Amino acid sequence: MASELDLQSIKDNISLNIALAYLQILLNNELVTATDSQLQITIQQIQKTKKMFDAGSVAKGNLLQIEAQAASEELQLINLKNQLDVSYLTITQMLELESPEGFRIVVPEISIDTNTIITGKVEEIFAQAQGLRPEIKSAELNLNVSELDLKIAKGGRSPKLSMSHSASTMYSNIRQKILSIDPLTGPVYGEYPFSEQFNDNMNYGLGFSLNLPILNGWQVNKNIANSRLNIESSRYTLESEKKDLYKRIQQAYADAVAALKKYSASMKAVTSMEESFRYTEQKFNVGMVTPFDYNAAKSQLLNAQSDMSQAKYEYIFKTKVLDFYKGLPLNLNK
Repeated sequence: MASELDLQSIKDNISLNIALAYLQILLNNELVTATDSQLQITIQQIQKTKKMFDAGSVAKGNLLQIEAQAASEELQLINLKNQLDVSYLTITQMLELESPEGFRIVVPEISIDTNTIITGKVEEIFAQAQGLRPEIKSAELNLNVSELDLKIAKGGRSPKLSMSHSASTMYSNIRQKILSIDPLTGPVYGEYPFSEQFNDNMNYGLGFSLNLPILNGWQVNKNIANSRLNIESSRYTLESEKKDLYKRIQQAYADAVAALKKYSASMKAVTSMEESFRYTEQKFNVGMVTPFDYNAAKSQLLNAQSDMSQAKYEYIFKTKVLDFYKGLPLNLNK
C-alpha cells in the first residue's frame, strides 16, 4: 500500500510538471505575440522616418537608430520563438511523443480579477493536504510497518513450541507373504498384494519440540534495538514529509499573493506605458523627441507587458498548486 501511494505521489508530481510546462508555452506565446506587435510598429515607424528623411525633415541618424531598434526587436523575437519551440519540445518529451512537429496546445480564455482574494489560510490548506497527500499517507504506513517489525522482533524472546506429525508405508514387489507353515518343509510363501502391504506397513508418528531462546538472546536484543531505531527513523521521515508539505504550501501561498499584487501593479503600469508610448510616438512623428527617447518608451512598454504576462501565469500556477493540495483537479477553466 505504501508503494502504491509512492507511485501516486510520482504521478502527482508529473501532473504538476506538465501543468507548469503547459503554462510556460502560454507565457512564451504571449511574449512572442507582444514582441511581434512591437516589431510591426517599429517597421511602420521606419517607413515613416524614411519618408521624412527623404523629404529632408529628419537627419539620417534618426533613421539609423530606428532601424537598429528594429534589428534588436527582430533578434529578441527570434529568441522568444526559439524559447517557444523549446517549451513545446519539453512538453512533448514529458508526454513521450516522438516529435513536437504538428503538436499544438489549446489556448484557453484566461481572465484574472485583481480584486480576487485567495481563499483559505496556509494552516487550513495544510490540514486538508495532510489527509489527502499520498506522501504523507505512505510515511504513516511505513511507520506502522516499523511498529509491527518491533513486535515481530520482540517475539524472538518467546519460547517456540512446535509439533510434527508423520505417516509412512512401504511396498516391495519381491516381498512374499507367509500363507501357511508346513510341519515338514516350513513356511509356505505366496504373493503379497500391494493393498495388503500398504495397510500392514503403515506407521504413524507424532512429535513435539520446545525451543527456549537462551543462547541467541543477544541476537534477539540486537533485532529489537534495530527495530526501535527504524521506528524513530520512520517518525522522523513522517515529520520531515509534513514539514516539507507545509513549506511547499506556504511558499505557493506567498508566491500566489505576491504574483497577484505584481499582476495588479503590472496592469496599471502597462496602461500607463501604453498612454506614454502613444504620446511619445506622436511627439516623435513631429520631431519633438529623439529616436533614443522613442525607443526607450517602446522598450519600457514591452518590459511592462512581459512582467504582466509572467505575473499572470505565476499567479495561475501557484493558485492551481494550492487547489491541488486541497484535492481539486488541475483545471484552468475553474
